[in-house]
Amino acid sequence: MHAGLSTFLAVAERQSFSAAATALGVSRSAVSQAVRALEQSVGTPLLIRTTRSVRLTDAGARLAAAAGPALRQADDALAAVRDGDRAAGTLRLTVPHIAVAPVMVPALRELRSRHPALALEVSVDDRLVDIVADGYDAGIRLGEAIEKYMVGVRVSQPFRFVVLGSPAYFKRRGKPQHPRDLVDHDCIGWRGPTTGILYRWEFERRGRELAIQVPSTIITTDTVLAMSAAADGLGLCYVDELTAAPLLATGKLTIVLDDYLPRVPGFFLYFPERTRTLPKVRSLIDIMRIR
Repeated sequence: MHAGLSTFLAVAERQSFSAAATALGVSRSAVSQAVRALEQSVGTPLLIRTTRSVRLTDAGARLAAAAGPALRQADDALAAVRDGDRAAGTLRLTVPHIAVAPVMVPALRELRSRHPALALEVSVDDRLVDIVADGYDAGIRLGEAIEKYMVGVRVSQPFRFVVLGSPAYFKRRGKPQHPRDLVDHDCIGWRGPTTGILYRWEFERRGRELAIQVPSTIITTDTVLAMSAAADGLGLCYVDELTAAPLLATGKLTIVLDDYLPRVPGFFLYFPERTRTLPKVRSLIDIMRIR
């Protein structure tokens, strides 16, 4: 039953018999036989197969949601016993786009250097992911977005979201003195790649909050593209100060509206308490923790 369940979960996660076969290192027919045997055992179809797609039945979705986290926990426990204190196996992480450059990239280098037996799978996603249900070992999010039942470890200092423009742009258009002045400027908007919502630029001063729907002459889902366009003098952009640091240091971009820029608690690594003792999670904590 365990082998069939593991195979079913591999298919359910990838929505593909072929992809599951590749991941498990077996033939597609072996995957199909294992899933069929499991369906016969439970007495109901778990997957709907067509020539072009695979999707879960209601029963299959319930089984995947209930059994997936438990099976991954069992596999982690077996791996911990087998590998002792050595960080090994696969470490699965979910990370938002804005944490990639300032937080995740440096950690990847060090993890690969210190723990060559550890494989890394990083999903870049701005959704608030349920890491237990979706099978992740840990995630990175802003401190304000972490569920209270999760353990949080600080991996960055607090930082601001900033409005940036190039010297050439300011010479041509002048600098806004108040957030409401942005309606008279060219702005580079950011649309959430997951939600599709155009982000409202947020400001704060003396405890009062203000959100502005800026007029966007350019809209993108990518922060790096927004900063590049701003550095080319095409408009103002609104990004986190950590990601902007290299362009700020070179003088290609300059911060405006300094008195109105909101500060956030910073990025935190979060995970369930029960996974803290796993060597692969401990190795991540040791490398990423801000002391």
